[in-house]
Amino acid sequence: MRYTPILILAGISSFTAMADENADKSFTLDGELGLIFTTGNTETSSFKGRLTSHHELEMWSNDYALESLYKRDEVTTSDGTEETQTSAQKFFVSGQGNYKLENPNNRLFVFGSYEDDRFSSFDFQATLAAGWNSKVWDDDVSTFSYSLGPGYSFAETNDGEDVSGVIVRAAGDYTWRISETATFKQLLSTEVGSENTKSKSESSISAQINGSLSLKFSIILNHNSDVESGTENLDTETAATLVYNFF
Repeated sequence: MRYTPILILAGISSFTAMADENADKSFTLDGELGLIFTTGNTETSSFKGRLTSHHELEMWSNDYALESLYKRDEVTTSDGTEETQTSAQKFFVSGQGNYKLENPNNRLFVFGSYEDDRFSSFDFQATLAAGWNSKVWDDDVSTFSYSLGPGYSFAETNDGEDVSGVIVRAAGDYTWRISETATFKQLLSTEVGSENTKSKSESSISAQINGSLSLKFSIILNHNSDVESGTENLDTETAATLVYNFF
């Protein structure tokens, strides 16, 4: 595996405390920051940052995300000396605009993303897609929406090989309000192409501590079907974070 799962014990992240409070919010901005430093027998340092935003307009419903992951470990080299090496370095940005039709729960979407993961088989991966988006239901207990449409993947391997091609993108977003202070969220996406199929799953549960502060536990799985020899298809990231909703 390219890097081991990371447990982050402190941070700032998105969490919407109560449905009735969010109903009046046309714009939200949430952040996540996690840091770990260990010294002594093992020396490591880890950083995870994330910003997410939702903007609700009369004719548009837009979502944006910015993520970064960085990790350094002290390792013993072949000659017996110890040195600090980077073991994870990743940057990801995405945005989706949903244009509302006559029934506002039915939309046309445009999606774009860019990912630079130093320890993957790819120098970069980018996606453009468009198609149909629908909010299947939205009540006091849960919400579910999905997107489905064609697109194009722009990708280049670390050897400089162009593996771009036509894809079909599908994504789902499920939220379950377990109680007034606890929320479960599941995000799934897959981009199916002839060269590679890229999939992502993010499962999280959040518990509210006070009006803005919450505790969140999440598991993220990233999978690429076609990778270089010696590289794992699946990367995992596990995080326990303190979370904060800015507005």
